[in-house]
Formats: sequence, structure tokens, C-alpha cells
Amino acid sequence: MKVSKYKILKYLLLGVIATLLATLLTKKESQKSELVQKRDYPEIIKEGVIRIATEYNTTAFYVVKDTIAGFHYRLVQEFAKLHKLQTEITPIMDFQERLDGLLEGKFDLIAYDLAPTPQLREKVLFTRPLSQSKQILVQRKDSAGQEIRNLLDLAGKTIFVVENSPARLRINNLSDEIADTIYIREIPKYGPEQLLSLVAHGDIDFAVCDESIAMATIDSFPQLDIKTPIGFTQLNSWVVRKSSTQLLDSLNAWIESIYKK
Repeated sequence: MKVSKYKILKYLLLGVIATLLATLLTKKESQKSELVQKRDYPEIIKEGVIRIATEYNTTAFYVVKDTIAGFHYRLVQEFAKLHKLQTEITPIMDFQERLDGLLEGKFDLIAYDLAPTPQLREKVLFTRPLSQSKQILVQRKDSAGQEIRNLLDLAGKTIFVVENSPARLRINNLSDEIADTIYIREIPKYGPEQLLSLVAHGDIDFAVCDESIAMATIDSFPQLDIKTPIGFTQLNSWVVRKSSTQLLDSLNAWIESIYKK
């Protein structure tokens, strides 16, 4: 079957157009990535806005009537006021979503308690520590006083955590330490406070969350026991992109100054 010159030219033209479009899209993505990598303290100051991701809970960021409160919210506002910046704060429950947003340039900073781990250090830069805490086991009080205190007794148990929570790593390490299996179930779209409620009402038996959050909400759940730590006390920090070295320096200088007060 013969193919007319017209059709040959048509296919060639379509091929050229497709190649040009692919090149333009690649260039656009490359420019976008370059802009993300270039956004550091000078670019933030120039725009006058710092974009922040955090979690919605009673220690980080929450709303009471018409008032916004939270430990990390207050600190963010102090830093922004000092540097004459506006804040755009986005509360996100999913840890991985917060991290992806930072790496993709949606956010300049994750203002939430994060413990440095080798895995995270490969991806982000940690500020000087802002707080300290540890992961604790959440369980219901036992009338006979038989709450789990020995971590060996977690063998074969199922522990619930927030989806993509760094607590997974600690539980996996604990499983290795006791040389037995501890099953992990992740719950999406829930925060640690919702996990406490699930344990309190008997929907699940065990959860792991940050001690500071558990302590802040335990008065609402007197039936819960939060006295069993599953790890050592850790220093917690905020994180920025690896390319945001000037922002990191500015944050560190500010953190150092507030601890000298």
C-alpha cells in the first residue's frame, strides 16, 4: 500500500510537535524544580511570606472558638513577627504529605516535633532542638493493675499508629529488640488524639503516640494509661529543605536567642 507524501509530511509534523511539547514540559519541570531549590531565606523575605506545614492537634496548631493556638503556632508567629513575615500555615495530618509538600516546594518549613532519624537526615535539614519527648504506649487501665509495663509483653500484639508516622520505625526496632513480631496497623486521616479516643472507647487495644500529645489530652480520657514508654527521650526539631541553608541558619539563630531569654 502506497502512502502519499501528504501523509508522510503529516506524520513527520506530528512527530516534531510531540517532540517539542515533550521538550517544553521537561524544561518547565526543570525550571520548577530549580525555583524550588532556589527558594531560601532571601526569596522568603522578598515575598514577605513563609509557608508552613504542621499538624492539627493540641500541641501544634488548633482552633478554640475564634482563636488559633498551639505551641508550634505561637513559635512560628514569633519568628515571623521578628522577620516581618506573613505566615501561611497548612495543618496536614499525614506526615508523608507534609514531607512531600516541603520537598516539592509547597512549604518552606515543617513546624512540628520531628526526631532526627538517619532516613530523614538524607532528605531534610533539622533545626536546633525545640522540645523533647518520647513515644508512649496508649492502653486502657486494667482493674487488676495488669497494664503492659514490660515491652516483651508486646510480642504478638497489634499496635495502631497514625498513617506514615515515624513511630513505625521505633516499633519495628522494638520488634527486633524483643526478637518477636509486633504488628503495626496504620490509620489514615486520623491524628494521635483520635487514636487515644479509639483506645479509650475500646475500638482498638493499643496505640503509640507522642507523650506530649497524650499528656495534653489525657484529662479527657481518664480510662487510659500512658505510663509505658516504648523508647528513649528524643530531641525534636523543625525541618527545612536541604537547599534552604540560609533559612536554617536564621531559624537556628532565633532558636538560640529564645533559649537565652
